[in-house]
Amino acid sequence: MDYVRLGSTGLQVSPIALGCMTYGEPDRGTHPWTLPEDQSRPLLKQAVEAGINFFDTANVYSAGSSEEIVGRALADFTTREDVVIATKVYNRMRPGPGGAGLSRKAIFAECDASLRRLGTDYIDLYQTHRWDFGTPIEETMEALHDLVRAGKVRYIGASSMNAWQFAKAQSVADLGGWTRFATMQDHYNLLAREEEREMLPMCQDMGVGVIPWSPLARGRLTRPWDAETNRTETDEFGKSLYQDSDAQIVQAVADVAAERGVSMAQIALAWVRSNPVVDAPIVGASKPQQLTEAVDALDIELSDEEIERLEAAYTPRLNAGFRHAEIRR
Repeated sequence: MDYVRLGSTGLQVSPIALGCMTYGEPDRGTHPWTLPEDQSRPLLKQAVEAGINFFDTANVYSAGSSEEIVGRALADFTTREDVVIATKVYNRMRPGPGGAGLSRKAIFAECDASLRRLGTDYIDLYQTHRWDFGTPIEETMEALHDLVRAGKVRYIGASSMNAWQFAKAQSVADLGGWTRFATMQDHYNLLAREEEREMLPMCQDMGVGVIPWSPLARGRLTRPWDAETNRTETDEFGKSLYQDSDAQIVQAVADVAAERGVSMAQIALAWVRSNPVVDAPIVGASKPQQLTEAVDALDIELSDEEIERLEAAYTPRLNAGFRHAEIRR
């Protein structure tokens, strides 16, 4: 495994990260398709043995059980110094005030809770899961900076927001003398390319590491468009992300994959990695073969002609996956 620097930091990570939303007790949270601990551990072990050192989860995944499973598995299969653990804060974890969001109180409480579940003294990359419209960004950035100063967090990152919001957060950090976001985890794949307009060029200019979520479009780019799985039938959020016209893009992926003699997933992942701004796409895996294919995709380089074919049917659309600001007159 050849490792890459995460943005302009000195942190070295594998060029793919293992997304750990798949690993969590099915009876906790809102994802009935997740794998319980006994089924999750072999996949986490396989990832470690393949050289993947970058693991991304969130406090909200399966109501915290994803962090618990990942923390125990990594403690058993590798050493803490050899892995990069990323988690997130924002979504609701309990009822009542302070049970969600990016206030100072919520961030401090949820960071401590994540540390307990992960069984570690520090989080390598602590990310804001979404923009909090109810909390001043100054409060959020200062709280995150204080976690870094306290040694509980090594780097901070953000996920899924408008480019102007990300620029504002970085500017606020500079003005306050606080820690900047080192990474952006955004929604980027062949069916969701709106980040190419502003967010990705800004990340490149700022030296921000890009770690896209759902590079395989929640599996849409790995199988025929009309194929159904247990996840597609129950994933209400996923149903809101893509549109029927995307079937043409999926077919182009299938055609290129067939010509190459590789899987659709490998072609779709190779396309994401062909963008030089991208450091490490976050890939989920519920089967050993999926993880094997993701690692093998690192050796695939697409030609300019193949990239043109894959991109030809894309049409502009509203950036999906996060809430947009409501402007009232």
